[in-house]
Amino acid sequence: MSETKIPELPRRYNAAVDLIARNLTGARANKAAFRDDTDAITYAELAARVDRAAGALLGLGLRPEQRVVLCLLDTIDFPVAFLGAIKTGIVPIPVNTMFTPQDYDYILRDSRARALIVSDALLPKFEEIRHGQPHLEHVIVSGGDGSPFRKLVDAAPAHAEAADTTPDDMCFWLYSSGSTGTPKGVVHLHGDLIRTAELYGKPVLGIEERDIVFSAAKLFFAYGLGNSLTFPMSVGATTILSAERVVPVLVFSIFRAHKPTIFYGIPTLFASMLAANDLPTRADVALRRCASAGEALPEQIGVNWRERFGVDILDGIGSTEMLHIFLSNRIGDVRYGTTGKPVPGYRVRLVDDDNNPVPKGEIGELQVSGPTSAPYYWNNRERSRHTFMGAWTRSGDKYRQDDDGYYVYCGRTDDMLKVGGIYVSPFEVEGALASHVSVLECAVVGCEDEAKLIKPKAFVVVKQGHKPSPALAAALQDHVKSKLAPYKYPRWIEFVEDMPKTATGKIQRFKLRQ
Repeated sequence: MSETKIPELPRRYNAAVDLIARNLTGARANKAAFRDDTDAITYAELAARVDRAAGALLGLGLRPEQRVVLCLLDTIDFPVAFLGAIKTGIVPIPVNTMFTPQDYDYILRDSRARALIVSDALLPKFEEIRHGQPHLEHVIVSGGDGSPFRKLVDAAPAHAEAADTTPDDMCFWLYSSGSTGTPKGVVHLHGDLIRTAELYGKPVLGIEERDIVFSAAKLFFAYGLGNSLTFPMSVGATTILSAERVVPVLVFSIFRAHKPTIFYGIPTLFASMLAANDLPTRADVALRRCASAGEALPEQIGVNWRERFGVDILDGIGSTEMLHIFLSNRIGDVRYGTTGKPVPGYRVRLVDDDNNPVPKGEIGELQVSGPTSAPYYWNNRERSRHTFMGAWTRSGDKYRQDDDGYYVYCGRTDDMLKVGGIYVSPFEVEGALASHVSVLECAVVGCEDEAKLIKPKAFVVVKQGHKPSPALAAALQDHVKSKLAPYKYPRWIEFVEDMPKTATGKIQRFKLRQ
């Protein structure tokens, strides 16, 4: 681990006050802070609107530590509502805009939120569950200048006093995707936001005031929140927001129209963009930094991106529990096929099933220690005790460390395969498959053979211009054998038109196993 010192924060500290105040001096005040699909707001205007939003929430009768759920598309209303709540000590809970009504019902009841701020396009998801909520008192609709949210904010007092909070006060929550059951409320503190910027955003990503940023991950994700709000506000950069679904054609239009200098993506999106017919040329873009998280980045995607744009993708891993990336490649030290080394200020370790350290080169569970770890899951003592173990937080990912100290992703703990008594990383097999010219996407899961033994099976989406066939399946198997130990090759290849994915773009391997 680097000897970078973890930033010390004053004893009295409010995250919203800090992020806003650092952008109100000099030329920054009149610089664009956020641009969405229809509007733009300067840092000075943002500060004023956040103050009014804070006053509006207090005017509704909300008080510090009470909760407000934000189900908002990526528009300027998101940072206004999020920071307005934090300034008053009210706890905002951004939620996934792709959750089901049943998920929202659970979250509203579990969090005991007294208010809901929701984009007008998403309001129908709440119609069947909003009535009869035991704690919900206010539903405020966001949707442009004439919306109830804007009217409420505009009518509020011009100044609101900041809550007298500390770095260790509850600041905001993020609910997990619920892939292992009902969503878990991950509690974060006032000091967590700026620490992700000071430990990753500035020294690893290298974000600067001159940057224009665009993130494929939306603001309600931990990854997107850092990308589009914390990091740019920490240095006075400009963020491009879009309420639209992020697909290659949208990204390309933003590349051309707004010329972002930093782009944050996910592996599946990078792969789709590289395979698109209208992929921009290097001359069309202004990129100087790219980052990836969500899943490990296949080596070939990184290589192809660098050849196309002359910019490396900094592949990293983070989690909702740690708030952002804690293990990453970095400028001048990119090794594709690995997730790099620990971000300064964080420690990682690999352990076996008995929590003992594993030797270098062997697969173990990744655990992380750092200053941005959530203290617990709300209302979930059992899961909290399982995940948060003193200074260490369990990631649920399997890794190995190579001879040079780089960490190599091997898969989620539940996805690992044991073939002939030996652990096989599905991601390693996927990486070999992905390097074949015909493969757009792939996923590898365990499948029983006739003898009831587990062997790798691959699901493959082919690129445009290639056709699935038994000959191609055999060629893919031979391709893997040429790159990996023979016992790792997929015994079966099944061609599919697309992969089942979570709202974050991660492939849902459990559905493929079913």
